[in-house]
Amino acid sequence: MLPQQAGGDIPRSIRRSLTPSDRLYRRIAVGTGLLTLVILGLIGLNLLLQSRGALKSQGIRFLISDAWSPQQAQPAFGIRAVLYWTVIIAFIALAIAIPVSVACALYLTELAPRRLQKPLRSLVDLLAAIPSLIYGMWGLLYLQPHIIPFCTWLAEKFDFIPFLRVSRPSFSSSALIAGIVVSLMVIPICTSVIREVLAQTPQGEKEAALAMGATRWEMIRNVVLPFGRGGIIGGSMLGLGRALGETIAVALIISPIFVIRPSVVETGANSVASLIALRFGEADALQRSGLVAAGLALFGLTLVVNTIAAFVVARSRSGAGVEI
Repeated sequence: MLPQQAGGDIPRSIRRSLTPSDRLYRRIAVGTGLLTLVILGLIGLNLLLQSRGALKSQGIRFLISDAWSPQQAQPAFGIRAVLYWTVIIAFIALAIAIPVSVACALYLTELAPRRLQKPLRSLVDLLAAIPSLIYGMWGLLYLQPHIIPFCTWLAEKFDFIPFLRVSRPSFSSSALIAGIVVSLMVIPICTSVIREVLAQTPQGEKEAALAMGATRWEMIRNVVLPFGRGGIIGGSMLGLGRALGETIAVALIISPIFVIRPSVVETGANSVASLIALRFGEADALQRSGLVAAGLALFGLTLVVNTIAAFVVARSRSGAGVEI
């Protein structure tokens, strides 16, 4: 207890006077943050207004139905299957991308020779700048013919697993192939974020762990990874946002279907972004309203994912839980 408190005195509060430049910076920062929220709200409001026609005609069926038949006498718009495949493709991409990204980031920060670190970092950053169209063409023309035999082997040897069981021997244009291609697009982004966080691990703590007899791997496991937990989660959520909204690469690879099924190796998949890209140009007014409503659903899903990620990152800040 402070001496002033023991005698009943209250500690004197310290007042800081802000300079004009501090006041200007604070106003700009607050204004920019509020402007971002306003723009986000306006985007959501505009999507809601543009999708009123489809939402009014379909009601709750828009979320719980699988049918997408705009040309019928009674048009039907349902995105349950589309949302399902969107999430499936994104999680396949993350299941591949997160371990690879963490391994790449650890190699770049802890294991790579010093003379190779800068060229390898530049290479990873360049991979993030490749257009998604190039990834999609590569996946369609090169990856798909080479991975179909692997999908066939999986379906034959592990058909007791529901998501590897097929009803007919057709393995092109599947969710697995689309997920692999999207993972290659997500890896550079996740790696860059995770690498920057892991590089901030205090050198003194790493040296202390080594001085106490820890091996290099034990130091990484007990010091570097706990310190970078928040960065790993943040990079993963950033990659998830990219995977959920990927358009051209997925549209080039998949064969669109509006059916929910567990198999990810059989022909057929879908996603909200590719559905909008493929059908928006030739859509009539009602179908365009349905596509905008699908975009609104993806917008809401992304907001939910980012909100959950913000809570997780806030509870897993980098550096928490590091003990030597």
